[in-house]
Amino acid sequence: MTTAAVTTAMTMTMMTTMTTESYPAISATNLRHEYKHQISLREDLVLSQRLRKLFPRDKNASSNGTYRVTSLYFDTPYDNALREKLDGLNRREKFRLRYYGTDISFIRLEKKWKENGLCGKRSAQLTMEQVKKLLVRDYEYLLQSGNPLLIEFYSKLQGKGLRPKTIVSYDREAFLFAPGNVRITLDRALRTGLGSIDFLNPSLFHMKVMEQSTVLEVKYDAFLPDLVRMAVQVPGRQAAACSKYALCRRYD
Repeated sequence: MTTAAVTTAMTMTMMTTMTTESYPAISATNLRHEYKHQISLREDLVLSQRLRKLFPRDKNASSNGTYRVTSLYFDTPYDNALREKLDGLNRREKFRLRYYGTDISFIRLEKKWKENGLCGKRSAQLTMEQVKKLLVRDYEYLLQSGNPLLIEFYSKLQGKGLRPKTIVSYDREAFLFAPGNVRITLDRALRTGLGSIDFLNPSLFHMKVMEQSTVLEVKYDAFLPDLVRMAVQVPGRQAAACSKYALCRRYD
């Protein structure tokens, strides 16, 4: 079957199954499948052109279809989160602060964990002033917040010695598919920075980590539709551990 025929078949399948409704928000208790591949720029070009024909982009993207993601990751003095990732432990977790684009008025604290191959995420919004307090180790408001995630974060900051470790920044192109609550992302121009205070400076240039590759991620709930499975195929590539946090920590 030719490439054009494959694309036509995929499009016809999509038209019969895709809804125009926005995909549902993920509950804090839902665990999702998550697969990652590190692909070349050529593979990225071919894949992104294919995905643009089949799936709608994230509505929050800019006019060029992408948006910047900037995160500040926390880890213990012994780098537990990093070591657990590199060792492939079945149960692990990490905390990060995150904002999108250059808008630092909307920042979230996120806890991401993995259990038996499935991923979960919880988040809570913080103000810029609250983030500034975190960066100077003023934690009391977390304990007084009444928010379970913030209280847990406080306990890990105090009990495990969590501290800001590295900034992870990249440009993301995201595609959505309602059946299976699928989200496909292409993360490009991975960059890192070591100063936690610089996290709140979106105009700062960060050091490039990957010059010639892109991170492809596919996230879904209970099942992965065949249309998506065919669309994201990259010949010769298999799912592999590919942590942007771990890649950036190589530059400590």
